[in-house]
Amino acid sequence: MKIIKEFSGFKKLSIKIEQVKFNDIVYTRHKNPDNSVGGFVSKTARVETTVIIEVNAQVSGDARVSGDAQVSGDAQVSGDAWVYGDAQVSGNAQVSGNARVYGNARVSGDAWVY
Repeated sequence: MKIIKEFSGFKKLSIKIEQVKFNDIVYTRHKNPDNSVGGFVSKTARVETTVIIEVNAQVSGDARVSGDAQVSGDAQVSGDAWVYGDAQVSGNAQVSGNARVYGNARVSGDAWVY
């Protein structure tokens, strides 16, 4: 922990989580193009630096996310799925298996594509 400011006898602490383990899978935080903290990406997944992965979203397995794609909300991209181009996956949507979401496609709400 790093102390970033002390005031009125209390210390304000900053805790930075870089890596976490869920169900024996190690995830790291994605760094979005605007330098904001992104969502979780497993070590086996591939996410380009141009992609936006919001803080609660996950990319796992051998999934790939590239181009100007966005994964937001509590969305998950997993398996061998690819999301690329200007595609957006949002809400509680899940893209998995061998699914391909690309171009200007939008997958949202509670949708599943697999």
